[in-house]
Amino acid sequence: MSRVTVNPDLFRWARERSRIEPLVLAARFPQLPAWENAEAQPTLKQLENYARATHAPIGFFFLPAPPQESVPIPDFRTVAGRAIARPSPNLLDTIYACQNRQSWYREFATVSNQGPRAFVASVTMQTPPADAAAVISRALGFDLDRRRDCPTWTEALRRFIDQADAMGVLVMVSGVVFNNNRRPLEPEEFRGFALSDSLAPLVFINGADSKAAQMFTLAHELAHLWIGASALSDSTAGATPDQAIERWCNSVAAELLVPLDAIRGSVEAGERLPDALARLARAFKVSTLVILRRLRDVGHLDSSAFRNAYAAEVQRLAEIRRGTGGDFYRTTTARVTPRFGRALVESTLEGRTLYRDAFRMLGISKTSTFSEFARRLNLAL
Repeated sequence: MSRVTVNPDLFRWARERSRIEPLVLAARFPQLPAWENAEAQPTLKQLENYARATHAPIGFFFLPAPPQESVPIPDFRTVAGRAIARPSPNLLDTIYACQNRQSWYREFATVSNQGPRAFVASVTMQTPPADAAAVISRALGFDLDRRRDCPTWTEALRRFIDQADAMGVLVMVSGVVFNNNRRPLEPEEFRGFALSDSLAPLVFINGADSKAAQMFTLAHELAHLWIGASALSDSTAGATPDQAIERWCNSVAAELLVPLDAIRGSVEAGERLPDALARLARAFKVSTLVILRRLRDVGHLDSSAFRNAYAAEVQRLAEIRRGTGGDFYRTTTARVTPRFGRALVESTLEGRTLYRDAFRMLGISKTSTFSEFARRLNLAL
């Protein structure tokens, strides 16, 4: 039986990159310790299986040394003030998938004679955040009172996404890579990113995050589009990022979701902080972390009280278990956005896009699934 010669460092690189527990991989690949210690080499089939299990391109195993992978867009994420050195394969594959979809939609928009989106790069970081938030709010038709009337955060988020979609923003929301529930996206690694483009501006939101947190992520990434800057972000409401661009986008997002005048008029004297957080978060349909930030901004909390309350609230939210599941076709539509889904189905039915390519971009594998997806979008086969 022929064996494939692989640098042992590549087995270790793939294991560490995958973030899969070593014992889990060793149970599936009993020879892994021997491969890593150069005591044995795998067959081609074993190597293919290992590459698939670790979500590593098989071609990388034929390199002389582990590659230095980096995020293909500006990366502004930090942990404890330090840049995150190694992105997970789940994050990388999500960015690559969205870049592929964006490229496809850019060509579709060109062929369809769609004009550029005037809002992309229409303001600069020299624009005061309150002014930029007002510009975005007017463009979206972002009505604070209507959002307050939404019965749930889910409905408020859906309305926010629909407003962005109506302007031509491709808003994609998913908590997993494609439709693979065994490849979850961790909010601790990233919350969202923006891919700026005049014809196909795209925002991705980590759907594993809470609905309230997703509201802030969408607002933050829209701010990136308005200044024409692609970015991978933490977009945490209460944080003070090192980068000026992230601080600016955070300020714009906070003002868009919870205007200072509105929060100032909503504070009740003598109200306990936990009660105020719960009441105001429900009213504005944002996370309690956004409310804490705005209470600090209006002087209701000093810096010390804010830091203590923020740390406690982060801990409380981390203990809340979030729901999963739902209707497959509705979830798939959210993962690629209705605008993109309709365009892709129409193009495929007209023969301008191969079914193979459509399946790949949707993360599906069956014609029957594609047909039902088209039906749900009111596009008959």
